[in-house]
Amino acid sequence: MTKIIVELCQNHNGNLNILEEMIHAAKDSGAEIVKIQSMLSRDLTHRKKFDTGEIDSDGSVKVLKRPYKDEYERLKKLDLDDEAHFKFIELCNKYKVIPLTTIFSRSRLNFLQKCNFKKIKVASFDCASFQMIEELAQSKFEEIIISTGCTFDDEIKKTSEILKKYNKNFSLLHCVSIYPTPINEAHLERINFLRFFTKNVGLSEHSNPAINGLKISIASLLYDPCYIERHFTILKQSDSKDGPVSINPAQLKLLIEMSKKNKNEIKEYIKTSIPEFERIKGLSSRKLSKTELLNRSYYRGRFASLDSNSNYIYNWENKSL
Repeated sequence: MTKIIVELCQNHNGNLNILEEMIHAAKDSGAEIVKIQSMLSRDLTHRKKFDTGEIDSDGSVKVLKRPYKDEYERLKKLDLDDEAHFKFIELCNKYKVIPLTTIFSRSRLNFLQKCNFKKIKVASFDCASFQMIEELAQSKFEEIIISTGCTFDDEIKKTSEILKKYNKNFSLLHCVSIYPTPINEAHLERINFLRFFTKNVGLSEHSNPAINGLKISIASLLYDPCYIERHFTILKQSDSKDGPVSINPAQLKLLIEMSKKNKNEIKEYIKTSIPEFERIKGLSSRKLSKTELLNRSYYRGRFASLDSNSNYIYNWENKSL
């Protein structure tokens, strides 16, 4: 049966009271797995080209503009420090849900192992961070769940080979790194492509529920995913940066209920309620769009570890921390 990963992301706004309310609301909606993101503002890298961005001669964006200072100040307010991680696990135990997190820098690996997370998530932009994948393959985590947005096919293949070399249990999630993801960019057929590498496949989905409801997520149930990951909020969409791609408790409850239906019931729902299904299926093999390539350029290397001389060590670099 498909399990829903409830991604709290930074929708807690750095407030532990809101974090607890989110976990409680997720549980009340039927959730089994609740996830945070183990990113720290101190690990944000300063890459000068993104301070100013770059516009091509034809007026199109060549480099995204995301000034370091503004992003650092925004993220600093949202940090979940070590104590907050232990509090998160305590709250997950209290509400009887499975705690999960995403690792964003190699320097956090040892700490996250000490937290006793059973599984760990790798963000799309680190699917090709082979050094970090190698270290995770040798870690004590029972399963590595990896999103594949903005990743090239040969990179997915190499990451899978590393994990298989260590006989590591892993899952690959199809993901389109466009925020929010429009219907015609969903390309659910990519889920079948990922089955070339592992039987454990799923979807990490970022459409805007205010526009598209749960159409992409529900349509993906026909592909028998192990996991569907959705951002989740108890706030208004406008109250957080991830709000526009986040579902609310009522939507989460509906998605969980749909995930428990049999294939014929899902087909009937799609027939009557998702006329865009053929567009949502998309292609199993495709080139990354310009938007995805721009996002890959910015987000890949957004976080790194610092050495003793305050130099960045990126997650793909074969260097000792």
